[in-house]
Amino acid sequence: MELRDERRGGILPSQAIERLIADGGLVLDAPPADDQIQPASLDLRLGPVVHRVRASFLPGAGRTVAERLDEFRLHTIDLRQGAVLETGCVYIAPLMESLALPADVAGATNPKSSTGRLDVFTRVIADGARAFDAVPAGYRGPLFAEISPRTFPVLVRTGSRLSQLRLRQGEARLDDAALAALQATSRLIDTDAPDVHGGVAVTVDLLGADDAIIGWRGKRHTGVVDVDARAMQDVSEFWEPIRAGRSGLVLDPGQFYILASREAVQVPPDHAAEMTPFDPLVGEFRVHYAGFFDPGFGHVEGRGAGARAVLEVRSHEVPFILEHGQNVGRLVYERMLERPRTLYGELATSNYQGQGLKLSKHFRAP
Repeated sequence: MELRDERRGGILPSQAIERLIADGGLVLDAPPADDQIQPASLDLRLGPVVHRVRASFLPGAGRTVAERLDEFRLHTIDLRQGAVLETGCVYIAPLMESLALPADVAGATNPKSSTGRLDVFTRVIADGARAFDAVPAGYRGPLFAEISPRTFPVLVRTGSRLSQLRLRQGEARLDDAALAALQATSRLIDTDAPDVHGGVAVTVDLLGADDAIIGWRGKRHTGVVDVDARAMQDVSEFWEPIRAGRSGLVLDPGQFYILASREAVQVPPDHAAEMTPFDPLVGEFRVHYAGFFDPGFGHVEGRGAGARAVLEVRSHEVPFILEHGQNVGRLVYERMLERPRTLYGELATSNYQGQGLKLSKHFRAP
């Protein structure tokens, strides 16, 4: 496949992903679903089985995931009719997508937004990998998903999509100077003097208004969430509301929280973004799942409308008081190789466009 020769590189848009599939750089076990290709990423689908394993692992240089599965597999579960993955367990699932990437194209993976909001810890592993969620340029081989539900047990099946793949050619990330210039012209976040160092700083909103709900805390010992079913679950069975009226929130170890950014965020059509976790050296917590933001997220042509960034937050080993306006992450922006044919917000599956504080698509609106 011949890609555009961009001196600075960029993220492959949907039309380039389609060309890569046609040219054999992305190999799919079944034809792509209608909504599987996103503006700047490809959803990854679970294959016909999942393996329960003793512990998380990386294959390491020169070794395959299949070889390590022979060492750590406890048993294999058929996913063709669906199966429940229990909390506190680790599973490895072969994916329906494998790769034969061009020498100058690398990949990065991430949980889908809905996966992160369910507190399902999901990472992708490639053969020979020494790091999760990283696919080296020119990689040829299968992909596997490591899955570990943390708060709710989940029902999955062959074709369920928990992760997404983003592909890049060359250096795509904006440095601080380019990011500051883009903030000045496109108002990436609705702050007049943002902190731009290694990304645009994002802070947490804990004030809200009156008795408004400013967050959710996940309940324990709940029912099962079907990851493929929309608006089927009652919020009250899975979540406890956190209401306004406090400037600080005590994060309890082992608890999972859904919060929102104080700032409205937008991603211009010729860029993509990713939320990177906050530095744990200045707080005993982290935004649990880094997330992809597609081109067009929170964007209205000609002006920045913005949408809140939803934050999946966990404390570390000790309780920690999170204060209103505290930094919780940074938005890193990357160039697109070209503008996607369709932007986020123009798709029927754009579940979180214009969002405020919002739970995953699996729950009925409270």
